[in-house]
Amino acid sequence: MNLTQEDWISQFEADEKAVMLDVRTEDECDQGIIEGSINIDFHKGQEFIDAIAALDKNKNYYVYCRSGARSAKACEMMNELGIENAYNLLGGIIEWNGDIV
Repeated sequence: MNLTQEDWISQFEADEKAVMLDVRTEDECDQGIIEGSINIDFHKGQEFIDAIAALDKNKNYYVYCRSGARSAKACEMMNELGIENAYNLLGGIIEWNGDIV
């Protein structure tokens, strides 16, 4: 499900089962991440799929990338692997107005 930044962050902050995922590359993450996010590189192919499959399916995942395209695909894959609640950040980190660490 695609959410605007306002909806994404307000829903994340109110969610006791929230996990934030950054699906960018390590090099991209070195330029800054949204605090508290876990990196799982979308471009790692099977390694990415295995990491997603190992996630707790009872949690809710808030996913972002650089522009929102990879994270949208990641959310679709997560749904296919049994994770019902995966939320894509529209516009990605390049349109993020919050803090980056």
